[in-house]
Amino acid sequence: MEIFWYIVIAVVIIVFFILDGYDFGVGIIHLFFAKKENDKLVIAKAAGLFWDANEVWLVAGGGMLFLAFPTYYASVFSGLYLPIMMVLWLIIFRAIGLELRSALNYSMWKDIWDKSFGIASLLLALFFGIALGNLARGVNLGGVENGISVYEAHYFFLPLWNSTFSPTSIDIGVIDWFTIIIGLISVIALTIHGANWIILKTNSSINEKLKTVIFNLNIVLSIFTLFSLFIWHLINPTPFKNFVEMPFLIIFPLIYLLGLVGLFFVKKYKNETYGFILSGFVVAGGISSTLASMFPVILGSTNKVNPSLTIYNMAADNYSLSIGFNWVMIGIVLLIVYSVIQRKLLNGKIDKMDYGEH
Repeated sequence: MEIFWYIVIAVVIIVFFILDGYDFGVGIIHLFFAKKENDKLVIAKAAGLFWDANEVWLVAGGGMLFLAFPTYYASVFSGLYLPIMMVLWLIIFRAIGLELRSALNYSMWKDIWDKSFGIASLLLALFFGIALGNLARGVNLGGVENGISVYEAHYFFLPLWNSTFSPTSIDIGVIDWFTIIIGLISVIALTIHGANWIILKTNSSINEKLKTVIFNLNIVLSIFTLFSLFIWHLINPTPFKNFVEMPFLIIFPLIYLLGLVGLFFVKKYKNETYGFILSGFVVAGGISSTLASMFPVILGSTNKVNPSLTIYNMAADNYSLSIGFNWVMIGIVLLIVYSVIQRKLLNGKIDKMDYGEH
């Protein structure tokens, strides 16, 4: 049952990052590339018409995590309390930026909320990447000092950063040079994903320019990917152990590689869906590859006193997991139906659809 719940939660979270990830990317494109008012309007619609439905997947993933791995949920949400609060505020400002930009027809008013939408989207992409970096790097479980745990073995607390800014120091922070690199990879990948979504769903005047942006960013993403694989050895001496012992897991890096290679040909695709699917492969392949390399660990311990948190030592009892099985099946069906209906209603280009024109 532990593996079932782990897979279900991982899939729900990956779907969230594929769906809401393009909203983050749209916000970044809006911030840096949308100059004309008409482009700003239609690009904002490309996120605004979808963001609230996409975030349902995050709520669902959080609820499932609380049900299946409650101790892990408590550990992570207390240890990362400050960055989680920052993420919540960023989600709020991204939303109100979209909702309020057209409330008044004044350029200064629109500029304020455009910046709110764009900057919040950029920081959300960065922070979620940093969060993935923290999972891959691990934390000081138990708050060990001089070989003695300050907290219970499964609890921790991290400042935003420490004075050394190093992922190998004893008192690590949320942000260090390793997690920043993973965060930048997230920003680049989601910017590409958002650009493909804009091309797919709008007739923006910058669509052709965005294909060049995607190509150039894909070069940067490839370089960062190779660099991250190299430095991962500094964080985890055996990062590819699972792929050697369980060769079927290689499918996840191959999905990432397929998306990465395919995006180099984005200018040649006549069907705009191909680019979006390929950037979705990059997002899904990157997250799943990281999780596969860690399995069964879901939060590593950077000290030798307390063991890492795994799906086995963090899971709820079998009764809770079995009872939750029936409800999660119903919930997933409802999620899928909801998403399908929304996509059907908003099928095709969204340029002439109404959003926020109060």
